[in-house]
Order: sequence, then C-alpha cells, then structure tokens
Amino acid sequence: MPFTPFHMGPGLALKALIGRHFSLMVFGFSQVAIDLEPLVRILRGDAELHGFTHTYLGATLVALASIVVGRPVCEFLLRYWNPDPTSRILNWIPAPKTIPWSAAAVGAFVGTYSHVLLDSVMHSDMRPLAPLSDSNALLHVITVESLHLACVLAAVLGVLLLFAVARLRPERR
Repeated sequence: MPFTPFHMGPGLALKALIGRHFSLMVFGFSQVAIDLEPLVRILRGDAELHGFTHTYLGATLVALASIVVGRPVCEFLLRYWNPDPTSRILNWIPAPKTIPWSAAAVGAFVGTYSHVLLDSVMHSDMRPLAPLSDSNALLHVITVESLHLACVLAAVLGVLLLFAVARLRPERR
C-alpha cells in the first residue's frame, strides 16, 4: 500500500542518531513522492505496482526532486509549526525554520534508497537494480511481519531517543 507509515520508523531512529544532519521532513516527503507511481498504478488497475521509481536509478531521481521541491515545501510547513511554548506535549520537538541543503540531501537519499530496500524485501514485482538486472535478491529474506516489527521498533527507539535528547538539552534543565 502506498504511503505506508512503516517506512518512517527507520527515519525516526536516524533522526535521533544524527539530528540536524538529517531532515526527517524531507525524508517523509521523499517517502510519499516515491509512492506516487504505485498510487497511480493502483488507480489505473495495473498488475505491476512497483516500476521505475522503485529502482535505485529511479530512487536517485526521486531523491533529487525531493531535495529541490521537498525542501522548500517542508520549510514552508516548518514556518507554521510553532508549538505553544507552554505546551507540555509539543514543546520538546525541535522545529528549526530552515533545512540545510546537506540535511535535505541526506533525508531525501536515505528516504528513497531505504524505501527501495524495504520494499524489495516484501514486494515480488520489485526489480531494484533495473535496468542492469531484473532479479530481486532481497525478496523474502525475512518475513513481512518481521520487517514491519523492525520498522515499528525503530520508530519506538527513535521517539524515545528524540525525547531523551530533548530532555537533556541544557535549556530544558
């Protein structure tokens, strides 16, 4: 199914680990962008859902587009993300108003490449190395349930780490 939230789990964990060097918003933007093709294919009733954008070559182009288009879109959204400073729930989420180009690039490329990697494990119509190869060596290397569990655990770990880092920031003491 397009736009699966499971893909965000590894992104949350990575954001917790490398912080400002990784744009979680551009990562999320690239997740949605790469799944526009399967959405269109679902609406058309195609038998094959995962085509060019779900190859590493296609993912590279989607990542580049996500940097150029996604960065300004995400910055626009960040200008309106202004949690109430007295809120006990949202004020721990750091929300800078700008996204460095380097963080956007890391978010976009990690987003698209991890998307192809994760989908390669579970979708039989994936050909991640096309046009060089039509094979998919990762298909079913683990069960879909194990893959989903790993993504959920990465999300939980990421959120816990983000919360811990935010609580340890000097301005929070």
